[in-house]
Amino acid sequence: MQKIFLSSFCVAALFMAAANAETVFVTLEKDNAIAIVDPAEGKLIKTVPVGQRPRGIAVSLDGKQIYVATSDDDTIKVLDSETLKEIGNLPSGEDPETFAISPDGKLMYVSNEDDNEVTVIDIAAKKAVQKIKVGVEPEGIAVSPDNKWVISASETTNMLHWIDTKTGKIVENTLVDPRPRAANFTADSQQLWATSEMAGTVIVMDSASKQIVQTIKLQVQAVNDELIQPVGVVIDKDRHYAYVAMGPANRVAVINAQNYHVEKYLLVGQRVWNLAFSPDQKRLYTTNGVSNDISIIDLTEHKVTKSLAVGRYPWGVAVKP
Repeated sequence: MQKIFLSSFCVAALFMAAANAETVFVTLEKDNAIAIVDPAEGKLIKTVPVGQRPRGIAVSLDGKQIYVATSDDDTIKVLDSETLKEIGNLPSGEDPETFAISPDGKLMYVSNEDDNEVTVIDIAAKKAVQKIKVGVEPEGIAVSPDNKWVISASETTNMLHWIDTKTGKIVENTLVDPRPRAANFTADSQQLWATSEMAGTVIVMDSASKQIVQTIKLQVQAVNDELIQPVGVVIDKDRHYAYVAMGPANRVAVINAQNYHVEKYLLVGQRVWNLAFSPDQKRLYTTNGVSNDISIIDLTEHKVTKSLAVGRYPWGVAVKP
């Protein structure tokens, strides 16, 4: 009986370990490849060629596909998430850098920086169904979890464009601090958070009124203000904390998402671009472009636990459960 009990216990333990396993995918802009990382083991599994200048990356809703924006190929590559073989392309328009996928997984919204527009792609049909003119140099893009809004951040126009998903039309333009780089909604869709690279600020907006409710200035002792250039931003599902990648300041800001106070600045690698949660939101992964590594952050203690070399100029990051 004891042997049977131990065997069952081991099986259960193995099942739990498998259930909690995840894979991290990182685009390597100068290697024209993606890195595949096992965060539990803390090691680089392998690097796979993917196309010219890969930047934005995401996992499909069902976890079966990986989407990679290869900017210099003017396309979104579609990879099988298990074999990492290319299985298709999506017509992204010229120079795709970043993109966002609708909550139902049906549509992809792509920033075309050179053409000042957003391309809307029907993923299943592999067809561009709409092109939406926006401001100059759009990059950051986000879809609200309730699927009402697409936000396009135009870096040179210094605006956030509110696009109605039903009509595909801009219904509001919000002037923000210089060079907005990235945007993200809270899980309840009630707030939009956006970063301003040149001002070193984070803007929090009310989604209903489309008004700015808070502007958060990022400042680090002994770091020059011109080095504080926030890019990626994510907010946990319970809206306890927001995390902001601060570019050449080499830090991630930990912001209390209730009172908007910056609680910590976590030192990571050089020129941190983007970040992504683990599925259970107990860890955060950052891409550090100049130091050619990623950082793993324990979110229970808000502590960097590991840096891992992945290849040249890591930019985008996505996590598969």
